[in-house]
Amino acid sequence: MLRRLVWFLKIHTGENLYSCTDCGKRFTTSAQLKVHQRTHTGEKPYSCSDCGKSFSHSKFLKQHERIHTGEKPFSCSDCGKSFSQLSHLKQHERIHTGEKPFSCSDCGKSFSQLSHLKQHERIHTGEKPYSCSDCGKCFRTSPELNGHQRTHTGEKPYSCSDCGKCFTYLNVLKVHQRTHTGEKPYSCSDCGKNFSQSSHLKQHERTHTGEKPYSCSDCGKCFTYLNVLKVHQRTHTGEKPYSCSDCGKCFTYLNVLKVHQRTHTGEKPYSCSDCGKCFTYLHDLKVHQRTHTGEKPYSCSDCGKCFTYLNVLKVHQRTHTGEKPYFCSDCKKSFSQMGQLKRHQGIHHGE
Repeated sequence: MLRRLVWFLKIHTGENLYSCTDCGKRFTTSAQLKVHQRTHTGEKPYSCSDCGKSFSHSKFLKQHERIHTGEKPFSCSDCGKSFSQLSHLKQHERIHTGEKPFSCSDCGKSFSQLSHLKQHERIHTGEKPYSCSDCGKCFRTSPELNGHQRTHTGEKPYSCSDCGKCFTYLNVLKVHQRTHTGEKPYSCSDCGKNFSQSSHLKQHERTHTGEKPYSCSDCGKCFTYLNVLKVHQRTHTGEKPYSCSDCGKCFTYLNVLKVHQRTHTGEKPYSCSDCGKCFTYLHDLKVHQRTHTGEKPYSCSDCGKCFTYLNVLKVHQRTHTGEKPYFCSDCKKSFSQMGQLKRHQGIHHGE
């Protein structure tokens, strides 16, 4: 009874009789001191009988054992979600209250969890304490390292429940799943158009701002999108990465390769809605359709006469300029049209 009275008086008087020889911290009871000293010695005398994990204090072991029993005695009064530890409940409750008690001393940004603040602070310090044992690359957080290591192992633990496709990262799976749900959570404040990815929204917003952040180091020309810049740079490097599997001919652009391959397959995907005639190229279809519409978009600047085809206009204009670009190799006589030259050459050949 006397011991309990002494202990009670110590608590209320603030008297701390037991001090740590390592750090000088003082405690009211010898039991508290012993528990504290384990932070210096690393001693963990309490181990879990299910998984063998050890703890420095019995209360930490009891909290851990709830993982195996499934016990979750702490529930949220707002949404009813339950937790195995009181500290986890308190963290969760900040979702409802919006409380962010941990703020960055460098930029003032606030966080609901201390661990999130510590991760954020590494942006300012440049600290990357997690390194890959395969390539040595360093990361700010443990999840970033775990995700990176899958690039070495090839592991893709996240699979789509709709199509079965597997992904290395959870966030990439979530973005992919929007192709099935049609969800587009990112909307443009200027025109209201919606997008499934934030990166797509950012690219779209440049159509309103006129921003062209990607510039060519060779000619200085600027572009709205990075992929368009990369394609443009091939005009300087001469790179032709797309080759035809039939004839080996190489092309700068993928769409040009696809059009070329029709010369091998005979595919004519563009058909005239008036007569059903098919064409290999869209341009050829548009030109053909003028035979039905009677459209003559090319006019002569000298006499105003209109033509269906550009090449016919160019031939006509020679009647004004007097240009005769086709020469007979036998008599050197010149002609304004190739057909006239061929008819003339028949005279020399006796045709």
